[in-house]
Amino acid sequence: MNFFILSKALLKSEQSNYSKPIVKITIAGVVLGVTLMLLALFITAGYKKEIRNKMVSLGAHIRISSVEQNYSFDLIPFDRDQAFIDELSKKPSIKNMQFYATKVGILKTQDQVEGIVLKGIDSTFSWELFKNHMIAGAPLNYHADSVSNKILISKTLASKLRLQVGDKVGAYFVQQPPRQRNFIVEGIYQTDLPEVDNRFVLTDLRHVQKLNDWTPQQVSGIEILIDDYNLLDAIGLQIHNEIPYNVKAETIKQLYPNIFEWLALSDTNAIVLLLITIIVCIFTMISTFFIIVLEQTKNIGILKTMGLNHKKIVKLFMVIASRLILRGLIWGNIIGLGIGVLQATLHLIPLDPATYYVSYIPIAIYPMTLLWINLLVFSVCLLTLLLPAYFISKKISPIDAIRHEI
Repeated sequence: MNFFILSKALLKSEQSNYSKPIVKITIAGVVLGVTLMLLALFITAGYKKEIRNKMVSLGAHIRISSVEQNYSFDLIPFDRDQAFIDELSKKPSIKNMQFYATKVGILKTQDQVEGIVLKGIDSTFSWELFKNHMIAGAPLNYHADSVSNKILISKTLASKLRLQVGDKVGAYFVQQPPRQRNFIVEGIYQTDLPEVDNRFVLTDLRHVQKLNDWTPQQVSGIEILIDDYNLLDAIGLQIHNEIPYNVKAETIKQLYPNIFEWLALSDTNAIVLLLITIIVCIFTMISTFFIIVLEQTKNIGILKTMGLNHKKIVKLFMVIASRLILRGLIWGNIIGLGIGVLQATLHLIPLDPATYYVSYIPIAIYPMTLLWINLLVFSVCLLTLLLPAYFISKKISPIDAIRHEI
């Protein structure tokens, strides 16, 4: 017996006129549930990816610095020409290693003063992610034969100091003796992260080395970019165990724990939404299932008189339930993917960057997310219906069912 054809006939039979609107509502419920689940996961993944990339763009996944640092931005220097650095550069999991130095100072215009962290970078700096945050001007160019006096500042600092690309600005550094440098604004960036935009000014590494009276080989630290973020903790621990005792390796999770703890809450919210939505889908499917079974009582009796045992009856109604669930899944995927692609492409729904650190709802669509959401909804809903289907099939007597309908 072809259960697929039989299930289709039962759903379209005259006896199903009462259940037709209920079936449509059930399918609509599954569609809405799948759409909400997909969007929740797309948004959660996109938000985490966007914030993570912003944190990495100015730094890296892992930072190596001196153990003796005083937890300010004036770090204890160490020599960049060491054996462990060459060994780290050979690891296939490490994408890039860049050297930097920082110096606390003040930017001053005629009527405005702002405290900054001057971050010196060189030709090893990766612009791959950071260039996405440039809103005016151009990235810094590193010249081996001359020290550049160009700087990159954030939109936040530029607004406070009333600076534009090409403007000159004085920087002052409190030390013995006090020092002053004149810089030219080469570009303006915006990450929407207060930890970055309120502090950092990028410049030539050699400026910071001279201000600190360091040699050309001395740096504040090394920033490491890796290929796979999922291996961040494992790689960070491995690097920390392999480097000398006078330096330490810290991941961005350890450097910015508040931000990543906050991001972890979004995972919890997504899981709660998934559970609620699945429970609603389950109860909707069970209610519709009972209505269909009650409406098809006569047909069940007839099928049993034709030789179908209760196991085959259960199989038949599982096929009917599968058809309904699959319809909901197909339309839910179409709508969820459609909304996700539109938002990812056009950024239709904005956000307040002062609150959410991004100016629009970010979307990240992963094939595995689609696969396991569809498998989860289909399997959970179908397995939930097995028990009531088995119970009803066993309780319905062919004679009583036909007599009841007559």
